[in-house]
Amino acid sequence: MGDGDWNWNDAWIFVSAVIAERLERDRALHAALPMTGATLADLLAAADFLHHGVPSRADLEEAVRRLAGAGLITVADDVIEVAPAGEQLWRTRPFSGLSSAVMTLQAQLNRAAEPGWTDWSLDEATYTAAVREYSLRLADGR
Repeated sequence: MGDGDWNWNDAWIFVSAVIAERLERDRALHAALPMTGATLADLLAAADFLHHGVPSRADLEEAVRRLAGAGLITVADDVIEVAPAGEQLWRTRPFSGLSSAVMTLQAQLNRAAEPGWTDWSLDEATYTAAVREYSLRLADGR
């Protein structure tokens, strides 16, 4: 069982990953394209939607390291997917709606899992490119 070491940012990034991946899955299905996961720009868009702010590079990197290390998400080539353990955690959470999903998930994380650690790193150039891509989407109304 968890030891209460998950923080709000971890839950924020996890819920954002779930939302981003589901949106990408729906887009892929409707366009008959293969599902490839959510990009960092997709994750930033979901994070902004949830909290009206974009996570810093350091906050994003730390949360992804902890979540991936715990086996809740996977990240490869800066594409993020919710792992089967993460899907299970999401499906078994108490339903609370999106307005309180982050707080509900933080409590769920603290009951269900311990933070992990993986060596994934997010360099400044990759982060800046993801922020730029997300900003262009906003400007285009996407």
